[in-house]
Amino acid sequence: MSTKGGVTALTRRNYRLASDVDKPRSTGIVNEKLLSDYLHHVFPSTKQGPTVASLRKPLGFQDLGSHLEKLLAEGEAPEALRDPFAEGRLGPQPVVLDHTSGFEGLLFVDDDLLGVIGHSNFSSIRATTCVFKGKWAYEVLISSQGLMQIGWCTLSCRFNQEEGVGDTPDSYAYDGNRVRKWNVTTTNYGKSWAAGDIVSCLIDLDEGTITFCLNGQSLGTAFGGIKTGPGVAYFPAISLSFKESVAFNFGSRPLRYPADGYLPLQDPPTADLLKAHRLLGCIKNVLSTSIDAQDEKLLEKDSAAWRLHGEPTVLIALAHIFNHFAPLMCKVYLVEDVLMNFLLGILEGGGSVDEHPLIQQLLDLFWLLMEDHEVNECLKQLMMSLLRAYRFSPIIPDLGFQIHYLRLTTAILRHEKSRKYLLNNVTFDVLRSVVFFYIKTPLRVKEAGLEELIPTTWWPTHFDKECELDLLVLQGKDEREPKDESSDERLRRRAYERGCQRLKKRIEVVEDLQVQILKLLLNNKDKTTGEASRYIFLNKFRKFLQENASNRGQHPTALCPPEYMVCFLHRLITAVRSSWDEGSRKFPSSLSSEDAYVPPQLFYNGKVDYFDLQRLGGLLSHLKKTLKDDLASKANIVIDPAEIQAASMDDLDEDEESGAAQRPFGAAAMGGALARPSWLSSPTLGRANRFLSTAAVSLMTPRRPLSQPEKVKVRTLAVEQRTEEDIEGSHGNDGLLLGRPQEEPDQPIADKSLLEIVDGIVMMYNLSVHQQLGKMVVVADEVHEYAVALKDTEEKIARCPARRADILEELHKSQKVFAEKLNHLSRRLAWINATIYSKEKMLDVYWLLCVCIRTIEHADNTASLFAFTPEFYLNVAMNAYSALKNYFSPANSMDELPGYEETLTQLAAILAKHFADPRIVGTDIKDSLMQALASYVCYPQSLRAVERIPEEQRVAMMRNLLAPYEQRPWAQTNWILVRLWRGCGFGYRYTRLPHLLKTKPEDANLPSLQRDLSIASFQKPCPSLLLQRHMAELLSLDKDMAASFLNSVLNQLNWAFSEFIGMIQEIQQAAERPERNFVDTRQLKVCATCFDLSVSLLRVLEMTVSLVPEIFLDWTRPSAELLLRRLAQLLNQVLNRVTAEKNLFDRVVNLRLPGLESVDHYPILVAVTGILVRVLVDGDAQGTSRAASVLLSDPCFQLHSIQHLLGEPGDSSGSSAACRPAAAAPLAPAAAGSSSERKHFSLHAYADYISLEEKQKVEDMLEFLTEESKQAAASTAPTSEEDLCPICYAHSISAVFRPCSHKSCKACINQHLMNNKDCFFCKATITGVEDYSKPPPS
Repeated sequence: MSTKGGVTALTRRNYRLASDVDKPRSTGIVNEKLLSDYLHHVFPSTKQGPTVASLRKPLGFQDLGSHLEKLLAEGEAPEALRDPFAEGRLGPQPVVLDHTSGFEGLLFVDDDLLGVIGHSNFSSIRATTCVFKGKWAYEVLISSQGLMQIGWCTLSCRFNQEEGVGDTPDSYAYDGNRVRKWNVTTTNYGKSWAAGDIVSCLIDLDEGTITFCLNGQSLGTAFGGIKTGPGVAYFPAISLSFKESVAFNFGSRPLRYPADGYLPLQDPPTADLLKAHRLLGCIKNVLSTSIDAQDEKLLEKDSAAWRLHGEPTVLIALAHIFNHFAPLMCKVYLVEDVLMNFLLGILEGGGSVDEHPLIQQLLDLFWLLMEDHEVNECLKQLMMSLLRAYRFSPIIPDLGFQIHYLRLTTAILRHEKSRKYLLNNVTFDVLRSVVFFYIKTPLRVKEAGLEELIPTTWWPTHFDKECELDLLVLQGKDEREPKDESSDERLRRRAYERGCQRLKKRIEVVEDLQVQILKLLLNNKDKTTGEASRYIFLNKFRKFLQENASNRGQHPTALCPPEYMVCFLHRLITAVRSSWDEGSRKFPSSLSSEDAYVPPQLFYNGKVDYFDLQRLGGLLSHLKKTLKDDLASKANIVIDPAEIQAASMDDLDEDEESGAAQRPFGAAAMGGALARPSWLSSPTLGRANRFLSTAAVSLMTPRRPLSQPEKVKVRTLAVEQRTEEDIEGSHGNDGLLLGRPQEEPDQPIADKSLLEIVDGIVMMYNLSVHQQLGKMVVVADEVHEYAVALKDTEEKIARCPARRADILEELHKSQKVFAEKLNHLSRRLAWINATIYSKEKMLDVYWLLCVCIRTIEHADNTASLFAFTPEFYLNVAMNAYSALKNYFSPANSMDELPGYEETLTQLAAILAKHFADPRIVGTDIKDSLMQALASYVCYPQSLRAVERIPEEQRVAMMRNLLAPYEQRPWAQTNWILVRLWRGCGFGYRYTRLPHLLKTKPEDANLPSLQRDLSIASFQKPCPSLLLQRHMAELLSLDKDMAASFLNSVLNQLNWAFSEFIGMIQEIQQAAERPERNFVDTRQLKVCATCFDLSVSLLRVLEMTVSLVPEIFLDWTRPSAELLLRRLAQLLNQVLNRVTAEKNLFDRVVNLRLPGLESVDHYPILVAVTGILVRVLVDGDAQGTSRAASVLLSDPCFQLHSIQHLLGEPGDSSGSSAACRPAAAAPLAPAAAGSSSERKHFSLHAYADYISLEEKQKVEDMLEFLTEESKQAAASTAPTSEEDLCPICYAHSISAVFRPCSHKSCKACINQHLMNNKDCFFCKATITGVEDYSKPPPS
């Protein structure tokens, strides 16, 4: 219970005992002399000097009250001499942020009016108190390291969404994000700040200066000669951008870094401080003194051994002390300055927390002698102070500060009654207690002491060329042993590794303490004082997840920072697995944590609320309606019809609300209070519950509590209403495991509460942990980039001639800068590897992957009920594997993970089965599964895992991949088929295309699965002959599927290549305009994508022709001739477009536009060549004859297109590329020069990519086609116009339609019948097509 004006709102106990008049000789517990000596010892007067005990006035309990009051009054300033307003300061006390009129923009402000979060572009707010004379200070606790300007302003300053503190004449600010100071103009100043830093803002109005300090270190005078005098007073003020947050300390708590001569804006409670210290001294006297009644003397003893034994004399003395001490301990300043420091002092001796039972005894004393509201407020303020101290303590080499505060937190939470109170009311409801499990990463390595821990730095200095150009495949995931490492480099590396180990050991001490705290919160045996801690924690943890799940995208400031989530997840996994294994040791029949999974009944029995998270089968309300019979038959769960109707109405209401939810915040504020989640809080602790808007000044009251369910679709108990019986179950009640399906084994798994916590851990990883793991990889990327830059600079220095001293000087400067940056980054990377990417953290993520795989497998066994599984289980399975492969390597090898090969196979089976699972309806999750499978088949190890899954599943996967492309995302399917072929095709053994060797992929900001695909695209080819064989068998045996598959491939190729040609026409037109033009980058990306799709579709056709040539060449198959003619038509179109003289393709390639790097002759011409070689050279005589006949009969065929492949000019002489128009110079200056100087494309130029055998086949093909074309020209009789097909006028009439008898060539009618059954001419339905030959003339 908070206090106002030093007076407690509730009445409290009076511990004064009966007087002697009421009850004579009540002090008979001990004799009067011994009692007097004891009380004088416990309550010594500060005014009396050392007196002889015999001359001291006797003191008994009847006089103790007045004696204590006199003692507390000693040294207190008389009331008349107290100055409520210190000179030089104006404004109310306590000092807070001005939430009524002193702000601009949108802001969230905490309950205590000291924490603030920006909620618009650039919001500003000032304090309620100003200063005009003297030296003053306040502190700002930085919660986020983004754009903020902190300092001072006058009342006349006017701010807006663009200008804040420091942007007006009478305002001054420090900006640690950009490392600058601001007063209308800006200059460099200070150091960069980071989350967890404390900025001290000092103003000296006597000298006219403003100074800033960072973590107690002065940054120097920022401003001098500031405006002072009559009418000028300065307010503390801040401007901050969206989502940035800070907390102010004007003096309501002790300043962390007080500056000599500077006063806090808010007066410290001096009188109360004096009283609290004296009372604490009395308590210490009680703890260190014992009464020997037998010998009638006082004994000194170690206070650490003190126990609360119920001795009346001691208890009565303590009761008098707490009569005054208890109200003081409701004030945050006194708790932090007096109580917390006293408790920390108890633990200073070291040793385990168990070796200091005095804190447990003191907490027993608190609960015994303080009112409930007093002890509650005291514990709340104590935990807030500990959390603040932990978060804003500087990083030192041994992490001593963090360890100190965590030890005290552990000691407090070991006290059962205190732990349950804090769990029920404080840890998640008031505090950001997740902060206790976070270890912040130091941005300033030197200040963190990492130079002492890691005196020697190291980074890679030898790079494999291909690996280097590929950005070490985006971090060197294929780690190689250092080549040609010198002895000096080896010593440096080993010294660096030893330093990293020292750092890791110190971090592990902190992590062990954090795990101890969570183990205390997961205690399920402390039932003597009510519900066990674990069940309280579980319900609070679930609400925490709800807040973070429901506010994603809507209230980004409401989310727990992802860097906190990462640390919390790892500690929670460790604690949960420990509790799980402890239970399995007691019950050997249950599973160990190594085999943990979440049973499928949790997903559909309504015992666990999954909020509005998507299920695999769609909305929960829809699943309940459509699968209610399956629930009844398989899980014995009956859905109440009224509940289904209610859920349907909720869906309608939700649709209406979703539109309102998208209205801008300003509009919501105009209408009244804006509902907001309780996670929103200041950087330290308090929950913000005021929303400030200049559009409508409205305090958020009443505030809508999150505990109120919003249109829930799952009918279940509210989280906070659940009891242990609801979770664990009882006789005849399965609790969370209600509705076990027949397929689920009937065996104990673990405590049901642990199952729900594991489910929450999986959800937490999906919410933000994976995203954060990807972000931290950037530091490793930076180390690599700087190492490459340093090596390049050193090579330039070695090559630079000595006479160019000016160049050498610049190179040496660059070398120094790169080396300093690498020293800093290598130490920072050591910290990140120890806290985020260590072997232990990798095992946690791997365990999570295995949990998800087993959970999906068990859910899949339930047939239709699999649709109830939340989507995030599949997401976490895919993302966890991606993280293990891309983020934790190369420092930790995946091959060392236990059972890794089997896990890979299990995941491969899941991807292969569910990417086309009809039970999964969500478009996003289906796309993710397809992308994950595409990435999976790119790596040899994971591809072999796909080959290890049962044959039935492999064949089913290939059948799904060969389904008609029109029914699903065909581009991703095509990618998978291409990867299975890559390495087998014509000239298709490259890792990267020849013209792209000197470029690097730019995909650092891509989502995880897309980034994984980008990395995979640069892996060495690893074809799968086994899966190719399955594909061949399917296409060979199922003629209908083969025809539909190839028709869809040909349709998509026609579309993709046509789109590509249309786009490059637009690009060329833009280049030819005389004015300067800029092509839209999105258009360039789409153009490049269409080209890449065309190449990949051609490769799939090459694979099909190679594996199952009879699909095209065996004309006994009904669609073979049509497919071959379509294939020939498309191949001729591609060749003509790419190889024609002075063609459009050449011009655009020569422009070398950014975004079109992949567009080049080689990939598309080689793919076409592979198809032609297969049908014209590698086949049998009948097949090659048919193929040649169809190819030559196509009106688009040109022999010089084939000759172009070998660099032969053919019938048309000269270069195939035209000069680039001069008008395109502004668009691509690098493309200057005549194209006649450019070499003609030729396969001979790619000796490293095309084998001699392949070149010989192309020459044989050219020779064969040349001969065939001569024979065809000689044998072709002149054809009259009457005999030509009336549709294409390219071929002779060769088919007659039934029943209408109209005629055309076979190519035209076959292509027409693919999409339409009506006659070209009369629209009659065609029932058959017969061969037609012109009758001989009579």
